[in-house]
Amino acid sequence: MSETDSDKDGAAMTDHSTEREARLGEAFVILADTLVGDFDVVELLGELSRTCVDVLDAGAAGLMLADQRGHLRFMAASSEKSRLLELLELQYEQGPCLDCYHTGAPVSADDLVAETTRWPSFALAAREAGFSSVHALPLRLRDQTIGAMNLFHNGSRRFDDADLRTAQALADVATIGILQHRAAHHSALLAEQLQTALNSRLVIEQAKGVLAERGQLDMDAAFELLRRYARDNRTGLSNTARQIVQRELHPETVLGHA
Repeated sequence: MSETDSDKDGAAMTDHSTEREARLGEAFVILADTLVGDFDVVELLGELSRTCVDVLDAGAAGLMLADQRGHLRFMAASSEKSRLLELLELQYEQGPCLDCYHTGAPVSADDLVAETTRWPSFALAAREAGFSSVHALPLRLRDQTIGAMNLFHNGSRRFDDADLRTAQALADVATIGILQHRAAHHSALLAEQLQTALNSRLVIEQAKGVLAERGQLDMDAAFELLRRYARDNRTGLSNTARQIVQRELHPETVLGHA
C-alpha cells in the first residue's frame, strides 16, 4: 500500500470515528430529553433500542423489563424480527436476555451456530432471522437488575469491547432514569407504573396491527408511523395508541400524516 493510500485510510477512519462520536453525543442528548418530566417507559426503551442500532450499526435490538414479580416481559424492539425473537425467548424460557437478567452479567454469543446446545430454539430462530451473533447487556445499577437488552448482529464484523461498553453506557442511562423515577414514588405506585407500562406495550401492539391492516404495511412501518405521529403531535406513544384502539383517533389520520 502506498503512503498516499495509507493516509487516505487513516483519514477515513478518523472521519468515521468523529462521526460516531457525534452520533453518540446526540444519542445521549435524546435519551436525556426523553427522561424529562413524567416520561413514558415504553418510549424510553424504544428510543434506547433504536439508538443502539444506529450508533453501533447493529442488526437489531430488543429489551425486556422485569415486572413487580420479577418476571421478564417484552418492552421494546428496533424491528419486528427482534420483537419476535424476544417473545420466543419468553415462550421457551431460553436465550441471552434471560441468562443476562438472572446473572446480572453480560452474555455474549459470537457465533450462534455454536449455541444450539445452550439455546436450541432461540439460536435456530435467530439464525433463520439472519443474525450471526448476539450480546445481552443488563439494565443494572450496582446490585439491582431491572431488565436486559439484546443486541443482534447480521454481518461479518463482530461487536468489540468498545461497542459493548458504549451499549452498556446507553443502557445505564436508561436504567438510572427509570430507577430515579421509581424512587420518587411509593412502592405501590411503582408497581402500578410498571404494570401500566406493560399494558401500554399491549395497546401499542394492537395499534400497530390496526395501522398495518388499514395501510397494508408491515409491522415495522406501522410502528414508525405511529411513533412519528405521536412525536410530531406531542401526544405520547402510549396515549396515541390507546386513542387508535378505542377509536378516538381514526387510523387514516395517522396514515395520512406520513
